[in-house]
Amino acid sequence: MDEVAGAIADPVRREILVMLRGGRLAAGQIAGHFQISRPAVSRHLRVLRQSGLVRDELVGRQRLYELDPGPFTELVAWLAQFARPAGWEHRLDALETEVYRTRRERRAQGSADQAEESTA
Repeated sequence: MDEVAGAIADPVRREILVMLRGGRLAAGQIAGHFQISRPAVSRHLRVLRQSGLVRDELVGRQRLYELDPGPFTELVAWLAQFARPAGWEHRLDALETEVYRTRRERRAQGSADQAEESTA
């Protein structure tokens, strides 16, 4: 989790991750998006690769990068403890509880009705 947090701490690396959401990109395509040198972009890509957030593959003379969202899971779970549910989420939870309670009552009522019919 620390490597992932460190990797996304830099705005250039975050922008690279956003770019890769759309699919694989060549290193040159990624570098062309920034006003920094290609070696600097290469260093950012190496950090992302070492953190496990991106994978690379050599295809011919191009190195293609793609996003691997798996390492985000632990960080997202940790961050979730600080997020407060919005008001509507509480309402949806209450609605879900009410739906399950009503279903239980209907099933119980249906079982009671069937029991009465079978004894009659």
